[in-house]
Amino acid sequence: MKELNSETLPDRRADDVLYNVSQMPGFPQNTQVSRAGLLETAEHFLKDRIQRGDTQACFLLGQLCFEEGWYKDALLHFEKVKDEDFQALYQAGVMYYDGLGTEEDQRRGVEYMKRIIGSSSHRAKHLKYAAAYNVGRACYEGCGMRHSDEEAERWWLVAADNGNPKASVKAQSVLGMFYSRPPNKNLQKAFFWHSEACGNGSVQSQAALGVMYFYGLGIKRNLHCALECLKEAAERGSVYAQGHLVSYYYHRKLYSKATQLAKKIVQYDNTELLGSAEDCLPVSTTKGIAMANFYLARCLHLGLGIKPDTTAAKHHYRMASCIDADVTGDLQCDVIYGRI
Repeated sequence: MKELNSETLPDRRADDVLYNVSQMPGFPQNTQVSRAGLLETAEHFLKDRIQRGDTQACFLLGQLCFEEGWYKDALLHFEKVKDEDFQALYQAGVMYYDGLGTEEDQRRGVEYMKRIIGSSSHRAKHLKYAAAYNVGRACYEGCGMRHSDEEAERWWLVAADNGNPKASVKAQSVLGMFYSRPPNKNLQKAFFWHSEACGNGSVQSQAALGVMYFYGLGIKRNLHCALECLKEAAERGSVYAQGHLVSYYYHRKLYSKATQLAKKIVQYDNTELLGSAEDCLPVSTTKGIAMANFYLARCLHLGLGIKPDTTAAKHHYRMASCIDADVTGDLQCDVIYGRI
């Protein structure tokens, strides 16, 4: 079963490929053109360069299609130059593994990643950490390879490279999650890897650190650090952090703050889009929304920081259960035992 995201192509600039292509020498300049017109111009421009033998233009056209969601065309362009362009090979591997523009073929996706890892070319060097992360993902999920936590851990440790900021930050963050769960639970290791990933820019790990500080998991409890991590991760778009921030406010009896934030969170409806925006797992996003619904229901039920409304409370209890039954069950147990 898949639960992790693929590692995105390393070293892509923050600007989208359309902008980058439009800045290339010889690109027709027209400041009045619409985005649709600019896309058409970029396609013609790149196809002309391809006809003149420019393999990099073929990759760029594939990447342009990929970023626009035209996956079948993207895969076609990547496949044409995958033997000469390792970035195209990488993207094609991701697409086969995740079934983007084609039927899922995890074995081929893993094969492409292993070709990158095994290459001695300097042009493949910057892709090897990301490729190792993806092979570890395949081992963990048992897709394209035999399931093995041990092999997944081994590949992710290679990809994480002792916290190297130029390595796979996603691997560092995933190791934090890997060591947070049975049967591989080791909270000290989890804290270490989330700290490394957070220091290298991971929003997912910054939110996880906030939770670890809040509950004293793998580290001495520190409410100041918890609030700092959760607030910053929440501001950067982590719904998981936002949900735990609602919990933090509730437990500190800041009920008005808890309800105000929860009311914003319960309006979210596209968890995959929300997660991908900051490269957070959709499952973490749904947990944050479920928590917000439960705590909002609790406040409505008891009239904490908001006018009591039994009907609305029942609605949000039900929504919490529908979104994530496990989270809701755990919170209900907290209510039974007087922890909430």
